[in-house]
Amino acid sequence: MSIREPRWRQEGQEPDYRFSLANERTFLAWIRTALALLAGGVLLDEFATRLGPPVVLVMLAIALTVLSAALCGAAYMRWRGNEIAMRHARPLPAGFAVPLLAASMLAVAVVVAFLLLAR
Repeated sequence: MSIREPRWRQEGQEPDYRFSLANERTFLAWIRTALALLAGGVLLDEFATRLGPPVVLVMLAIALTVLSAALCGAAYMRWRGNEIAMRHARPLPAGFAVPLLAASMLAVAVVVAFLLLAR
């Protein structure tokens, strides 16, 4: 069984393989970040028993898990958008993942800092 190549990969010019590999490395870096967020959520849920009220820890763990899933989707969309732009010699598109990740991690850090201070 062969996997059908998407239509967008058949359009435009094949980009220089070095740019495609750099785009893939960036995608993998985003996936590693998503895995770290997922691990942080599991860590909070399983091991942070003295940090704060259990309901707050569960909410933080769920937030990190949802952020991890969103980041996986954003990583794919960014990779795909970059590939399409390179194939058509257009500027690379702006992404929403960086502001989303920064704002989310700021919020999580503030909550964790508050929990540590309240101990």
